[in-house]
Amino acid sequence: RGRKLRADKGLNFPASRLDLPALTVKDCRDLDFVAAHADLVGLSFAQSLADLNVLAEARAARGASTLPIIAKIETVRGVENLPEMLLGAPRGHPFGVMIARGDLMVEIGGERMAEMQEEILWLCEAAQVPVIWATQVLETLAKKGTLSRPEITDAAASARADCVMLN
Repeated sequence: RGRKLRADKGLNFPASRLDLPALTVKDCRDLDFVAAHADLVGLSFAQSLADLNVLAEARAARGASTLPIIAKIETVRGVENLPEMLLGAPRGHPFGVMIARGDLMVEIGGERMAEMQEEILWLCEAAQVPVIWATQVLETLAKKGTLSRPEITDAAASARADCVMLN
């Protein structure tokens, strides 16, 4: 019978290793626009240095080799391979990391989320790579005009990041 997937929703396969290409055909079409008009490009579900290299090559092919790349860390593989990504990111080219906490929480579970956020922050700090803290930061405040106690703690913890994304 199945169920319909609403717009802007996706599927997670936390315990699965999916070897999918870093960029789809649509991503490459979108990159044409991004290269001409954007200030940076984010790579969703960045899982390896090879993924970053694919984007870097596609960016260079469009004459945008200096366009900063933000690696969105949203999977267990992304966390596992983050040291390699940090060490292999081309020096002299702007690069950053986003802790995409929504999908990452689905992947690793709530009991390890705080630990993983800290680990990512430490690794990026050691590599001198800026970090964006994202996903549901101050969401109750934005939607209802009130702060929850967990959000206050979360917002305080986000102060260690270089940027906080409110969405």
